[in-house]
Amino acid sequence: MSNSAIDVPSRGGFSFDLCRRNDMLAKKGVNLPSFRKTGTTIVGLIFQDGVILGADTRATEGPIVCDKNCEKIHYMAPNIYCCGAGTAADTEAVTDMVSSQLQLHRYHTGRESRVVTALTLLKKHLFKLSSYQGYVQAALVLGGVDCTGPHLHTIYPHGSTDTLPFATMGSGSLAAMAMFESKYKEGLTKDEGIQLVVDAICSGIFNDLGSGSNVDVCVITKGHKEYLRNHLLPNPRTFVNAKGYSFPKKTEVLLTKITPLRERVEVVEGGDAMEE
Repeated sequence: MSNSAIDVPSRGGFSFDLCRRNDMLAKKGVNLPSFRKTGTTIVGLIFQDGVILGADTRATEGPIVCDKNCEKIHYMAPNIYCCGAGTAADTEAVTDMVSSQLQLHRYHTGRESRVVTALTLLKKHLFKLSSYQGYVQAALVLGGVDCTGPHLHTIYPHGSTDTLPFATMGSGSLAAMAMFESKYKEGLTKDEGIQLVVDAICSGIFNDLGSGSNVDVCVITKGHKEYLRNHLLPNPRTFVNAKGYSFPKKTEVLLTKITPLRERVEVVEGGDAMEE
């Protein structure tokens, strides 16, 4: 028996089996799934008194910046907020739905919502109950303070979760994580935590094309929350470039044309006239 016929364990390294499989499927006419590149930097950390969440404000539509000041920190409960990355419609719909369920639960029980309740509702919706299994493109950083203290969780589109002292998600997450791993420490004060979150978001803004514009921050402590909308504007827009050319702030309207709709009457055979 030759050595080539003997099964030997893999030596590790890169495996190109899936590349060969995909090439074989493509030759057989199987359409491979398409992917949409989304851009966002969202972060969160636990400090000595609570949780701080942060996000950039750029919303993209392919290569186009469609909104320069988008809100990516969503209200869940008075003591719970959630940052969303991925498809904007999905993050809005999922967080609004769970926020409504948490409100109904507070009406029924008369007690403050717990972070683990929001976490369970989100992960079940994204995977188990509706069998979405990752097709809803909502990557979330959930943070809040309840009767058991501060909590920070990440929820992936397919429903898996992590519980961490600091977390990043989105296309700028690697740049933001570099700031956390180099500067985070236990027992951060509020000001130190806000500054670290701002540094992490700015790292994503300046190193990821899908992230940009301003920095939003939300500070959650026991019985209090502080939403710092547009806390930092690292990219102020200017109208004079380096060569001295000035540009008007408004687009001039050159022509306005109004075309009235014509009334059209159709006669239906054997019936009355119809007007449009």
